[in-house]
Amino acid sequence: MDIGVISDVHGNRVALDTVLADMPPVDALVCAGDVVGYNPWPAECVDELRERRVPTVMGNHDRAVASGTSFRFNNMAAAGVEHARKELDDEQLAWLDALPDERIDFGGRMKLVHGHPDDPDRYTYPDEFSARMLDEEDVLVMGHTHIQHCERFGEGIVLNPGSVGQPRDGDPRAAYAVVDLDGMDVDLHRVEYDIDAVIEAVRGTELPDRIGQRLKKGQ
Repeated sequence: MDIGVISDVHGNRVALDTVLADMPPVDALVCAGDVVGYNPWPAECVDELRERRVPTVMGNHDRAVASGTSFRFNNMAAAGVEHARKELDDEQLAWLDALPDERIDFGGRMKLVHGHPDDPDRYTYPDEFSARMLDEEDVLVMGHTHIQHCERFGEGIVLNPGSVGQPRDGDPRAAYAVVDLDGMDVDLHRVEYDIDAVIEAVRGTELPDRIGQRLKKGQ
């Protein structure tokens, strides 16, 4: 069984459309959270995942939008939250609000969280990946850091597919992964998308210009 894995879409419809078009045939698609925030198209990204019935967990930006709080966000993150609140209708907000912090799918073989199994808001960087993070699942999927990385242990696989909508690992290309549950293998993917189109769209909103400009550097 091949599973497409995405995370941290952050309202970037252009990147999401490109990733979905680039992804090889898969049996299912999952999302490790932060569907909204930062970029101009939160409603379109929510609708894409809703219509596809993609198993999704709640990211910190999703929670901020659904709950009406901004935590300790910087000005770009806070602006993205406010933009999403204006753009989403009641059904879209209800979908975000109902997202769980954790999902276990595919017969218990894959666990999906946003930050860390013990704390949904904890940033877990590649040098912190360890077999101790695995429980009964074969594959643990996390997002939140926007850094693509995979580690294989005797007990299973720990994976961050990277960010679709706002990579922060110095590579501006949209990131995703495909997990082969039968062969216990992972393919990490990157794909170029039209960043200039996102920059232009950001300029047409109240969002800070840097939200678009930073995409060119993968920051």
